[in-house]
Amino acid sequence: MVAEKISWDSIQGKEHPVLSPGFVSNGHVFTSGIIGSNYATGETPEKVEDQVHLAIKNLENVLRAAGSSLDKVFKVTMFISHAEYSKVVNEIYGQYFPQKPARSCVVVAFMDAAIKYELEAVATLD
Repeated sequence: MVAEKISWDSIQGKEHPVLSPGFVSNGHVFTSGIIGSNYATGETPEKVEDQVHLAIKNLENVLRAAGSSLDKVFKVTMFISHAEYSKVVNEIYGQYFPQKPARSCVVVAFMDAAIKYELEAVATLD
């Protein structure tokens, strides 16, 4: 089984010292945690709503680079910095994932206090 790394160049992002955007293996895409920051500039919006939209757009770019798409996602793990964000996060999330993939949501303390939302996903290529 061969795994192919998704490059930062393929999503117009700056190289990260310890991780790649994801890997493709055995017909599946496995992403790293994806945040709502601009991967080219490093800028992070302040509002959680903006971070959710941008994180999902970043996920879409990673999936596209791998040959997949949001509609092929079957598992999502989300991380939010405060439980009270769950309502707005769910409203936005539902706009992008009408197929309702399997999902977990965990409240965490991010290492960077500016980060309010992160997600990682597993998708198929076919």
